[in-house]
Amino acid sequence: MATLSFTLARGGTSTVDIGYALNGGYAGRDIAQAQHHIDELAELGIPGPTSIPTLYPLASTLAVQADQVQVPHGRTSGEAEWALLIPAGATSADDYLVTAACDHTDRALEVHGVAWSKQSAPDFLGDLAWRWGDVRESFDAFTLRAWVTNDGVEELIQDGSPALLLSPDYWIGRIGEAGLLRPGTVVMSGTIPMLPGVDQFADAWRVELTAPDGTVSRVCYVVEELPAAWE
Repeated sequence: MATLSFTLARGGTSTVDIGYALNGGYAGRDIAQAQHHIDELAELGIPGPTSIPTLYPLASTLAVQADQVQVPHGRTSGEAEWALLIPAGATSADDYLVTAACDHTDRALEVHGVAWSKQSAPDFLGDLAWRWGDVRESFDAFTLRAWVTNDGVEELIQDGSPALLLSPDYWIGRIGEAGLLRPGTVVMSGTIPMLPGVDQFADAWRVELTAPDGTVSRVCYVVEELPAAWE
């Protein structure tokens, strides 16, 4: 079981022992925006879901705070997201935490099954978190952005806000109804559209979730492609 540590926006720190990981998908608040992401993936040969939103239970070990991912080939990429975490001592949803996140995914494997691909790479979580009760009313005004680095040049690839996605309260309700809202759970939000013409198969990813007061939660990591298998 991994223990993740967060600096809290209003001071102090919080640790969460991750026992369960759930990845939301195709979670745009606007159906047209969700369809846009489905179309993006279709261009990569990835079949769309039968219904939206989707939810993929993952191994808890995939939730990490790290600065590197090692991958088997050059067709993997991240996705800018927020993550919701349930600390063991939470007495209500107000005590849950929200932070920046990046869902790294094997796009070649995703062609054969989205659930499989989600199990093949980590979910990166940010360095700073907000208590959900403190930001519930302002969360839609946060910004959510991602940058990729290719050949030493950093470029914006995603630029939006949590207002584009189903809210943490939506997932708290749905996952709670399913009996999956347990201490140690991390919920990934699903992602926002990518800007056209930017190479997502990058050497590095950076995601920032920024509050209206300028407080920032960051994920930054490099992508290392491993040597080919001897077979």
